[in-house]
Amino acid sequence: MHIAILTFDGFNELDSLIAYGMLGRIALLGDPDWRVSIASPTSRVTSMNGLTIDAHIGLTEACAADAVLVGSGLKTREVAANPDIMGALRLDPVRQLVAAQCSGTFLLAKLGLLGALPACTDNTSKPWVQAAGVHVLNQPLIVNGNVATAG
Repeated sequence: MHIAILTFDGFNELDSLIAYGMLGRIALLGDPDWRVSIASPTSRVTSMNGLTIDAHIGLTEACAADAVLVGSGLKTREVAANPDIMGALRLDPVRQLVAAQCSGTFLLAKLGLLGALPACTDNTSKPWVQAAGVHVLNQPLIVNGNVATAG
């Protein structure tokens, strides 16, 4: 199982790094087929608080992962407006598990992966997700098939 954590400039450390730490522990417990990667459109990204990290993989490899987690950040709307990044994000809920946290839900909406499905997000991102045509539920998590959103 390969899990890619999409991480963009302005990323929220809590979303990307806690997920990376928790999911990465499974590999430490001895599952040689388990891999977790930080995926970014550039080789390095800087968090909302100034932490710079190196990406393990690019977006193309992330789109081939078994599961993709889309984190949040201060620049999510800039990411959504970037045709190069959005064009590279070819996620497929038929063959992948796809999940998003907070403003990452906005990216799933802009990619057309939510359609008429309701979603969850945080209060800051809620108006953006709603403006993208998605009904936002006031709950911490919702799962629809292979797509999950959380806020």
